[in-house]
Amino acid sequence: MNRRLALAGLPLLLAAPAVLRDAAAQPAPAAVPVQQAPGFYRFKVGGFTVTTVHDGFRDVPLAGFVRNAPIEEVKQVLAESFLTGDSFRIPFTVTFVDTGSALVAFDTGNGVTPAGATMGRMVQNMRAAGIDPAKVTAVVMSHFHGDHVNGLLNAEGGAAFPNAEVIVPAAEWAWWSDEGNLARSPEGQRPNFANSARRFGPYKDRIRQAAEGAEVVPGIRGVPAHGHTPGHTCYHIADGAAQAMFVADVTNRPELTARRPDMHIVFDFDAAMAEATRRRIFDRVSADRIRITGYHFPFPANGYIAKEGNGYRFVASDWSSAV
Repeated sequence: MNRRLALAGLPLLLAAPAVLRDAAAQPAPAAVPVQQAPGFYRFKVGGFTVTTVHDGFRDVPLAGFVRNAPIEEVKQVLAESFLTGDSFRIPFTVTFVDTGSALVAFDTGNGVTPAGATMGRMVQNMRAAGIDPAKVTAVVMSHFHGDHVNGLLNAEGGAAFPNAEVIVPAAEWAWWSDEGNLARSPEGQRPNFANSARRFGPYKDRIRQAAEGAEVVPGIRGVPAHGHTPGHTCYHIADGAAQAMFVADVTNRPELTARRPDMHIVFDFDAAMAEATRRRIFDRVSADRIRITGYHFPFPANGYIAKEGNGYRFVASDWSSAV
């Protein structure tokens, strides 16, 4: 019986090489493109809807990033958060707030970037989130660094937010609109003068300067946070008892300058003032348990700050809080 079964299977065994050859001759299936899910995240602050929209990231060399600490110490701090290597990845995230009567964008991202760039993703992620730039009623600026103002322009060089009023901190506007301040600015920040003039150009009839601490739209009030730039400003968001704060660039990645607020990074205009601001703002949001969004925080760029020793720890929000 076993011999008959073995003989019966012999033709199949003999044919197998041909079958395998035919299979090998077939073209390999096309590779599936690697693509992340759309980069947006929503949560509520009272009746307001907050949406964080990812604009991508940029890698910068770690050498020279912190001015007042050796690179070995910087690497040690980052390693505590499992960040290793000789470069530092900086994310970008724009916060939008829909109050029901206003649609507000805090800053505008990197804008139009070359094909293949890792940043400049805001517009496509806005589209995925169902946010129409034409329906944004107010663009509220924290400060005038390029990665925050470049997205004011579209690919044609016109207004990317055609129906928006642009609200700027008066102190920030006063500094960067006066070229007499050029020589009084750090060399690496001097291009901000010409870049700001270009980016704000299409909005010249729709720019409103806001005084320190002023309410910029109902429910949103400026919080002076100078140091990163001369007029750098955070924004407190409140609807009834519910509150949040957009902390802009009070810190770069929280794994570094929240953990060690005494570290002075190359992008800070006045490093000592920036450090004092970090401590003041983070003391407030940690004591009052205020949810925050941060421009350079790991996406979805929102959560809480906890006081820890001489520094602070970022606690990301539970994803179950999304809406």
